[in-house]
Amino acid sequence: MKMKKKTLKTTARRPARKRSARKTTVAKIAKATKATRQASKVALKATVLKGKPVKAELRHIPWSSVEVEALNPLLGRHFVVGQNVMLARVLLKKGCIVPEHSHHNEQITYILEGALKFWIDGQEIVVNAGEVLTIPPNMPHRAEALVDTVDLDIFSPPRADWMNKTDDYLR
Repeated sequence: MKMKKKTLKTTARRPARKRSARKTTVAKIAKATKATRQASKVALKATVLKGKPVKAELRHIPWSSVEVEALNPLLGRHFVVGQNVMLARVLLKKGCIVPEHSHHNEQITYILEGALKFWIDGQEIVVNAGEVLTIPPNMPHRAEALVDTVDLDIFSPPRADWMNKTDDYLR
């Protein structure tokens, strides 16, 4: 008995149409403009850098060469700013309260020494030495140092209010 060969039907797809370079550029500009408008609506005053961005460059910076800014008797910090990111070393004495605030910057907090208790998104979260907390943009949060604490905070984009010293909520 002979078996018939089955032929598979294929549906031919039309090749994807390429957008013209001009249309693509216009679409990108419109998208960026919309994102900027949205960010300006939700960002706290003075948290967005205005003017030219910091030029990216190779640097080697010992923390000991960066002056610690005393914000209040229980809180000090120093930071280094890159083109698109900021790294801050924050020094908190036991009992230091960081009042509730939010910012358009994404934040990653890594506890080097000590422990911080965060109140965020309806939760209490204790972050101990060796642990990391990621905080999405525009999420209100506050913190308290449970013991003397050293943490590293990474912000993207850099915090303009910190660089311009307009962060009154910490002073």
